[in-house]
Amino acid sequence: MAYISSVGLGIPKHDIQQNDVKNLVKNVFTYSQRKIDRLLPVFDRAAIANRQLVVELDWFLKEHSFEEKNALYVTYTRHYSLQAIEDCLTNETFLQKNIPYEAIDLIIFVSSTGISTPSMDTYLINARPFREDVVRMPLWGLGCAGGAIGLSRAFDWLKAHPNKNALVVCSELCSLTFQKQDMSKSNLIGTALFGDGTSAVLLTGVQSPYRSYQKKITPKIVKTHSFMKKNSQDVMGWKVTNLGFEVIFSKHIPNFVHTVWKEHLHEFLTSLKLTHHDLHSIIAHPGGRKVLEAMESVCNTSRNKLFHSYNVLKNHGNMSSATVLYVLKAWMSETISQKEKSILSALGPGFSSELLLLEWDR
Repeated sequence: MAYISSVGLGIPKHDIQQNDVKNLVKNVFTYSQRKIDRLLPVFDRAAIANRQLVVELDWFLKEHSFEEKNALYVTYTRHYSLQAIEDCLTNETFLQKNIPYEAIDLIIFVSSTGISTPSMDTYLINARPFREDVVRMPLWGLGCAGGAIGLSRAFDWLKAHPNKNALVVCSELCSLTFQKQDMSKSNLIGTALFGDGTSAVLLTGVQSPYRSYQKKITPKIVKTHSFMKKNSQDVMGWKVTNLGFEVIFSKHIPNFVHTVWKEHLHEFLTSLKLTHHDLHSIIAHPGGRKVLEAMESVCNTSRNKLFHSYNVLKNHGNMSSATVLYVLKAWMSETISQKEKSILSALGPGFSSELLLLEWDR
């Protein structure tokens, strides 16, 4: 097992309302008036009120090279990742005492919205007093599923090293991937959904001395399961062009919830001898309003079990891999009884599904 002891966030400073993005699109996309009138309602139906970006809206009115955008990615990823880590290791909601940087034995860094070699975790290690022998595990290209998969890999590692501690950091600056020349519907939908955000999670092994720093009931990871539907690479991802990352975003994603995710969830719960009714909550990555509504339908459950997924979507948008950790933090901030069970879920490119069974424990 692995205990989720704390979560921290790095929230970009530019808070943008959905209507402001909607108005920006009118000036950026050279659609006919008829087409723009037909497409703009997607902003109203997205269930997003505002989100945070690392750049101001005027930035999107100009052309930017891949080199320029990626340089901003490296700068802002470093800044907000350090902010999220500090928030995680000193969070008084979850911890009785601060966790020292030297206590971290493994750093898993997750991202899909920029590239860096050496990987971004090296910048973080150099900026703070992490040990030089800390284990590094950068994960790239997992998209929206990356946060959940990062937790699963930390769980695997801590099972083998039960006296150690792991840090999962997810940083996604989706705004910096925007391509002004891309007039596809996928790009417009991405503009309506995606925001920027960074999150960090501290996981402690069952024998770690830092488990005693835990302040309240938080979840432990009991079991995980991964699934990837073959020959479904065109559902979501990037098309790499001379200008950077061009978004691929299929309108059929909610349908995959009713097929791929439904089957995966059923098999996972059956293997655990559980049903939907045994779950206190579903800590789901909010890929979009239609995705969450499809999950509600599959589980035949009330919106309450997905409450924080809707709330994070409303206030932050879809921040790719980082988003599910925002949802996790919101649930952890509540008072949840010991032994309650939750499913943490995220869908991503591949087309892939990651599920984790969490049990709330001291």
